[in-house]
Amino acid sequence: MTRPFSVSLKPGERIFINGAVLRADRKVSIEFLNDVAFLLEAYVMQAERATTPVRQLYFLIQAMLIDPGSADSVRKSVAEITSELGGDASSELGAALDHVEQLVDGGRYFDALKVLRPFVAECLQGKLKDAGKQSNVRSGNHLINKCCVDDINVNQLNK
Repeated sequence: MTRPFSVSLKPGERIFINGAVLRADRKVSIEFLNDVAFLLEAYVMQAERATTPVRQLYFLIQAMLIDPGSADSVRKSVAEITSELGGDASSELGAALDHVEQLVDGGRYFDALKVLRPFVAECLQGKLKDAGKQSNVRSGNHLINKCCVDDINVNQLNK
């Protein structure tokens, strides 16, 4: 068991907790007393923003966290994109991808997203050479399309 920790939410802010979407009607703090899979609304990437291989990987792992029922169907795509990225990646990104793969295999999706966040930011700033480019080899969002975005319930936040 991990140490208890708190998350503060503003009025109207949403959070995914173990696949459920919760919305705060007022300012509230939630204390988690055990291990829990959660994702704050601010860290949710919408499918249309997953335009680079690193962002696609983030989106897929996020989908596994948000919709645990999709994890098995998405896992193969995560392995494919990790392997595609790993071959051309810098040593720092390559090491991170190895770590991400281990975390995903262990079901630690939140921790995998934490490892990827700095690289998603570098993609946005154009600092990552190959990982930040649109993947034209298999038509851009091939991995996201292949794992059926419609079946991934990420759009719950738009309700």
